[in-house]
This record gives sequence, C-alpha cells and structure tokens, in this order.
Amino acid sequence: MKLTKRWLRVAAMIMVAVLVVSIFAGCTGGRSGSELRTVRVSEVTRSVFYAPQYVALALGFFEDEGLSIDLVTAEGADRVMTAIISGAADIGLSGPEAAIYVFNEGREDHAVLFAQLTQRDGSFLMARQPDPNFEWESIRGAHLLPGRRGGMPYMTLAYVVSQAGLTPGVDVDFDSTIQFAAMTGAFLSGTADFVTVFEPTASTIMLEGRGYIVTSIGEWAGELPYTAYYAQGSFIRENPEVIQGFANALARGQQWVNTHTPEETAQVIAPFFPEADPVTMASAIANYKRIQAYAIAPMMSPQAFYRMQDIMEQSGELSERAPFDSLVDNSFARRAVESLG
Repeated sequence: MKLTKRWLRVAAMIMVAVLVVSIFAGCTGGRSGSELRTVRVSEVTRSVFYAPQYVALALGFFEDEGLSIDLVTAEGADRVMTAIISGAADIGLSGPEAAIYVFNEGREDHAVLFAQLTQRDGSFLMARQPDPNFEWESIRGAHLLPGRRGGMPYMTLAYVVSQAGLTPGVDVDFDSTIQFAAMTGAFLSGTADFVTVFEPTASTIMLEGRGYIVTSIGEWAGELPYTAYYAQGSFIRENPEVIQGFANALARGQQWVNTHTPEETAQVIAPFFPEADPVTMASAIANYKRIQAYAIAPMMSPQAFYRMQDIMEQSGELSERAPFDSLVDNSFARRAVESLG
C-alpha cells in the first residue's frame, strides 16, 4: 500500500510539472516570447515563504503583464542589494533592511520599496529534540545559529529573545559566523543546539527526523514588512510600466494564495521545489497561512515599517532612522489592488 501511495504521489507531481511547463510555454496571456520584456529578479532565498511569487510565475500572471521573469536566487539580502546596485538585477526581493542600510549610506540613486510580499518573520526555531511545551528559557546557555548579523532573521530573533528576558550574546550564544545558506547544513552536521530555518526546509528536516520545530519566530515578533520588492529609484522612474505590471502580477498571486488551499498552492509551485515532497510542501504552506505570514495585499504600512526600525535599533544595527516617504512608494501596489476589482 505504501508503494502504491508513493507512485500516486510521483504521478501527481509529473502531471503538475507537465501543466506548468505548458503554462511557461505561453499558454496563458496570449503573448509570444518576443513580445515579453525580460525583467531580472534577484530573490534572497528559495522558500515557500514566497509562494505568491511562484504562483504568479507558474500561472502566467507576469506574462499577462508583458513580462518575462529571469529569477536568480542570491542566498542573502546583502547579495541581492549588491546585484541591484551593480545593475546585475532590476528588482530585488529581500528584507527591507537592505534598502534602509543603502539609504543611510547617502546613496543618491537608492533602492525604493514598491511592493510587500510577506508580513511576518517566516523562520522557525528548530531543536535536536521535540519540545511541545517550548519556553524561551530553555535556550539559556545554548549555542544558536541565527543568521547573518544585520539581517532581518537575526534581528527579529534577537528582538524576540530580548522580549523573553534573555540577552543575545550573553545568555544565548548567537553564532553569526556561518553564512545563511550554510546554516542548515551546519546544524545537520552537528553544529549548535538550535537553528532558525525557513520552509519547506524546516518541515523536510522534521519528516527526516533530524530536527524538530519548537516555535515560530513570526508568531512572537508580530506584524512586520518582512520581505519586499525594491528597485533603484532611477529604474522605477524610467520603467513605471514594468513596476506596475510586476505589482499587478504579484497582487494576483497574493489573492490566489489567500483564496486557495495549501494543497492547491503546493501543486502549483511544485516545479520550483523539485526535491520537496508534495505533502511536506502543503504542510509548510499551512504553517505560513496559520501565522498569517503572507501579505494579502502588496501595500506597506508606515506603522509596520517603523516597527521594523525599532527592532533594528534594538539590535544595534541602525545608526539613523529612515523616513517612510523616501523609501516606500505604495502607488503601484495600490493601483494593483484596485485592478483586481
């Protein structure tokens, strides 16, 4: 019986892959490849945390707007911003903190945030043993891998730990020496007692019995503009139709995820995660929907933006607060939502 279920699952994945290949071939939108404007997008990591983006790609929402997306995974917000500044990418997806750092450096043609994708921290704290009654006091004296110092995963976790009465670096060993992309591998190889992991990696590790989710960082941290899209101000001014089309497609993707089940979403985005089990994928998406991690619309609120800077200040990573109106342009997101009817 187990063998039968396994082959049914494989068959389902093949059917979804065939469907998405046909979509990518131009079956939606009615535009040929020669009519599409190529837009280079650099994402901070590959995660079901960004499900609305992958839905918009898989279902042809970007093609409907005349855009062909060249998506590259950078593995780090600093690398995403470097790609934007150097001209290697047109649009970046990462934590907004990257844009704040560049703005505070005094760069004239700085990055401008034009669409929000997620509204909570998407990482989960993983331990080596299950702990259904987890309390933050249990990490006192522990060795923890929190991510790159100055990145949102690190700062949000530091904020949550501080709120629980512990001092990062004093009561808990916050080991930021391991690069974001290498943290999971380091933990599975025996380094540290705890690690923060995004989905679907967290659910996969649990399925393999190699680690256990003990809590959601996003649940503790509250609402934040955790992940957003940005481009250099000059690119936005020179290509408003590209930014508007991108925001339109994203808003449709957000609406789709909000109105469909985790299982349906997992089927659509499966080709972006070829090694992930469909059941695990659905579980990961359900985890994110449960904590309301996905933004239901791409607008960013001033309150959440400044709260994020509160967290950055508490972590000692913010020398000067950045003004909302200089860094955020909600006009494209607002029109995108209006276009949904």
